[in-house]
Amino acid sequence: MARFVSRNPATGEVIAEHEGWSREVLRQRVLRAHAAWERWRTLPAHARASRLAALAGVLESRADEAARTMTEEMGKPVREARAEVAKCARACRELARRAPGWLAPRRVDEPDLRALVVCEPLGVILGVMPWNFPFWQVVRFAAPLVAAGGGAVIKHAPGVGLCARLLDEIFQEVFGELVQVGLFDEALVAEALGWDEIRGASLTGSVPAGRAVAGAAGRFGKPCVLELGGSDPYLVLEDADLELAARSCVNARMINSGQTCIAAKRWIVVEAVHDRFVALATEAMRALRTGDPRREDTDIGPLARADLRDRLTQQVEASLAAGARLLFRGEAPEAGFFFPPTLLGEVRPGMPAFEEELFGPVACVVRARDEAEAIRLANASPFGLGAGVFSGDEGRALRIAHELAAGNVGVNRFVVSDPRVPFGGVRASGFGRELGPEGVRAFVNVKTILLP
Repeated sequence: MARFVSRNPATGEVIAEHEGWSREVLRQRVLRAHAAWERWRTLPAHARASRLAALAGVLESRADEAARTMTEEMGKPVREARAEVAKCARACRELARRAPGWLAPRRVDEPDLRALVVCEPLGVILGVMPWNFPFWQVVRFAAPLVAAGGGAVIKHAPGVGLCARLLDEIFQEVFGELVQVGLFDEALVAEALGWDEIRGASLTGSVPAGRAVAGAAGRFGKPCVLELGGSDPYLVLEDADLELAARSCVNARMINSGQTCIAAKRWIVVEAVHDRFVALATEAMRALRTGDPRREDTDIGPLARADLRDRLTQQVEASLAAGARLLFRGEAPEAGFFFPPTLLGEVRPGMPAFEEELFGPVACVVRARDEAEAIRLANASPFGLGAGVFSGDEGRALRIAHELAAGNVGVNRFVVSDPRVPFGGVRASGFGRELGPEGVRAFVNVKTILLP
């Protein structure tokens, strides 16, 4: 039986140890979730929605506990941790209000065709969730699923066992055994996908992990949704409001201490405004406070693990060796897994800072001659999750947004996930959608009933 460790990334100290689920425990959990789903699936959509609204209330009642747990276990600044729980509650209420309409039967009445199109839940879905938003990612997956009549067994990330335990308590308080959250070995994921009671999979994580889950799901003919990270380009054009662009790019890059899939990882700035933009962005980064994530005024906390800090260090050093310039480097505590806010300039294709996903508070400026080169550079990436365009001409920005290979694009703003609209990526960033009507229907059987 696997054992997992929770470590405070601000100090490096072990704060908890957890016994993971064995194969037998996982099997029992899946069977209990399936039995609960057999009852849950018979409830009308409005009854399911009322329980989702109740989940929002429970999350709010335990918000301080949840925020403290996230801050202690993965280093999220406490102010952002509370905002994460609040976002979870808002999403539950939005989905409770909207999902019944998104799932409503649709009639087709034509001279030569009468039919009814209905959405029926597939069953229990296996979720593989990451550590960087330990509450939001789980709710983002599970809330649309239960609204649609499904159930879930969730493998949380190894380093956030305390968050997993708390989430398991919260979900079982509201839904009984319909949603189960725990820790178990990666090797059991593929095996569980072969069980009849598991009807699909959803993963947010790395590209290798996503390919492994997609391969296993494919072997058993089961659907999956994958969100695999990104290297989001944010284009700043010569007619942009540069103060807005610089502020937005810094905020979009540094949220969650830079450990965000849809962070603004590549700032692609046209030559005409490059230097002014860099000056404004540097000023904004200089104002960030790095330190104890328990403090209300902390902007940047530690990275979640030592290996993440070491990997980011290697990527930055390799990019500098390849010709990138160090434009700004802030300060950070020596203890724990901190990485100082860093700005790299003259980043080009071929450098790790351009080609790879940098997970941490490192921003990269890419110089472009003009709009055409900015679009080409933006799309010269294997990823395609989010993107941004800053221009004083909204029509121009919208035209460019259509040209970008991304699942989500912000115009004069940064990208966030929202329960009212679909979220997901293309290319190496994955496939399928969460949230919005498409996300609610991700794991349903869209059944056509032909009428006489």
